[in-house]
Amino acid sequence: MPLLAITARASLRLRLLAGTLFWIAASIAVAAWGLGGLFGDHVAKQFYAELKTHLDQLTAHLAVDAQGQPTLTSALSDPRLRLPYGGLYWQVDEIEQAEPAAAPAAGSLRSRSLWDSVLVVPPDAPADGEIHQHRLTGPADRTLGVVERVVRIDQRPDGPARAFRLIVAADERLMREPVTAFNSALWLALGVLGGGLVIAALVQVLIGLAPLRKLRAALGQVRNGDAQSLAGDFPAEVMPLVDEFNAVLAENAEVVSRARTQAGNLAHALKTPLSVLANAATGRDDELSRLVLGQVDTAKRQVDYHLLRARAAAAVRAPGARTPVKAVLEGLLRTMRRLHAERPLELLLQPMSETLVFRGEVHDLQEMLGNVLDNACKWASHLVEVAACVDQGSLLICVDDDGQGIAAADREAVLCRGVRADQQVPGSGLGLAIVDDLAQLYGGELGLADSPLGGLRVLLRLPRGDAAAQIR
Repeated sequence: MPLLAITARASLRLRLLAGTLFWIAASIAVAAWGLGGLFGDHVAKQFYAELKTHLDQLTAHLAVDAQGQPTLTSALSDPRLRLPYGGLYWQVDEIEQAEPAAAPAAGSLRSRSLWDSVLVVPPDAPADGEIHQHRLTGPADRTLGVVERVVRIDQRPDGPARAFRLIVAADERLMREPVTAFNSALWLALGVLGGGLVIAALVQVLIGLAPLRKLRAALGQVRNGDAQSLAGDFPAEVMPLVDEFNAVLAENAEVVSRARTQAGNLAHALKTPLSVLANAATGRDDELSRLVLGQVDTAKRQVDYHLLRARAAAAVRAPGARTPVKAVLEGLLRTMRRLHAERPLELLLQPMSETLVFRGEVHDLQEMLGNVLDNACKWASHLVEVAACVDQGSLLICVDDDGQGIAAADREAVLCRGVRADQQVPGSGLGLAIVDDLAQLYGGELGLADSPLGGLRVLLRLPRGDAAAQIR
């Protein structure tokens, strides 16, 4: 139950359905109880009204013959009264005048339907003119509904009136069976009605929440890079949310663009005086010139590093950016073949899917892969292999070389800024550090391992930007 409650709170669909289904079930239960009760009361009233009609007929036809015995001037019309144990009975008992509170005498007159049975009623007879209504056990131990009255007949003008207790009874099954049949039909009808209401509620919830599914699809397009804003027709209740979200996207895009512009302006503002200092120190062979050139070179590398990191951080916050991987790798490998044309290097790109997409800016992917490939080409003897695939839901790019590799104890150190594995190889010591920082900004990671080719394997894990990644 706690899990169901948590799920219902977390899902708007479940909350709507739970509330609707509860009220449908409650309404059907109340309707069944109310209609069943009303019909039961109606049948009961009809049942006893019919008994009173028979009692009136019995009263009208009761007489005393010449021998002083009670008799009927004509038989009652209902055929059940002539069928043994037919379910409808009447009986006439004479009440002794001397003992009005005592039990009546044995039934002196009764319907053929009673056969050899006698209706045993309570000793207390109703007052003259009153009709009593009660229940008793009749033939075959059936429960009977009973109405009775006392009538008095003057046999002789000078003698006392004789009192007779008139009883009409019927099997209560005649009352219960219609109620049972009605309740069965009622529950069936209400069940069909409830099923229809449940289907209507499901359809209503699905149709009512359809704009939210459409909104989710539009958000997926923005995230995948297929759109720069939410587009489409949405209900009036959802449009304010769409407008606000589009405003946030536009503002965020403006912030990213301004950050890139400021980064470029800062780069030009710093590189110009650094170039002037470098030109001024060039051509002189003294200690001050060498110091200036070294510090200018360090400053340039640090400026490039931090500007690149700032630009990447702004790009990560930009929604919708994605870059096809294969095209970038093919372009970089062509560039590396020209840069290292003086060496007998073979650069191989393993077959990969055209749908592999990096969720990020193309410049950042080129920066990361360019540094990794350049580092592999510098260290490789003859061969560099590049492969890309989907691994554990993310994009994995592997770069292998057949060089000397890096000892496991030294791999963590080369990811630090300014650290170079070999001072004899040209470089600034910032390449892998930049790649590591950029990968972490995108939620990825850079790893180093032994290559099957004998050298170093660089593993670059980055977020995917294709549609399958969003569905997952």
